[in-house]
Amino acid sequence: MRLVVITPDEDGGFVAECPSLPGCISQGETREETIKNITEAIKGYIAALEQDGLPVPCEVESEILKLAV
Repeated sequence: MRLVVITPDEDGGFVAECPSLPGCISQGETREETIKNITEAIKGYIAALEQDGLPVPCEVESEILKLAV
């Protein structure tokens, strides 16, 4: 289970990021495509770490807030 943040891209479509895996970012034209793409990116990221014998970062307990400032 990984936290993923999806935001609208200023040029259209969406961008997704997995904060617990630094640099694990993907995008898509639709929300559904973006979710599919970030899922594949997360799997590939973890597979690459495991293949290189590196530790896979744990997902940390997170809280998401939307603040009006």
